[in-house]
Amino acid sequence: MDETGPGKSLATADTRRVLELLPHRYPFLMVDRIVDMDADKSAVGIKAVTVNEPFFQGHFPGFPVMPGVLIIEGLAQTAGALCINHLAATYNPQLVYFMGIDRAKFRRPVLPGDQLHYHVKKIRSRGRAWRFYGEAKVNGKVVAEAEVSAMILDREDANKA
Repeated sequence: MDETGPGKSLATADTRRVLELLPHRYPFLMVDRIVDMDADKSAVGIKAVTVNEPFFQGHFPGFPVMPGVLIIEGLAQTAGALCINHLAATYNPQLVYFMGIDRAKFRRPVLPGDQLHYHVKKIRSRGRAWRFYGEAKVNGKVVAEAEVSAMILDREDANKA
């Protein structure tokens, strides 16, 4: 049977589970929940963008626009949570280090009231290093895209680096 066909069970992560998977906290947590988690292959993160977000105070007064770097961060957080969720059965990683952002493009502004959907798909993984392609969408339209890479480490390993 095709892994994404009928009968395939896709995992979800509500806000509580996202907080278990990621070390990020408000105001830097850019993902509210994650749906359609397919092992370590793909997932969709969701973020409700509200006018109360702290970055809107200065970006930009009178015309609030979500900063592009935070949209890319949301893609990376979705990918990181997917990896950690996949590894949870055999390994309890503690840190996810961002290693790179490539081919980032910003297509449209993200405004208060928008709901961002972060679609991430694994390009490859080697050991504890992962690379994902991601698209951020609002109402089905791509607002940003990028390739992101990260490494998953234990705190002890991170202190040695």
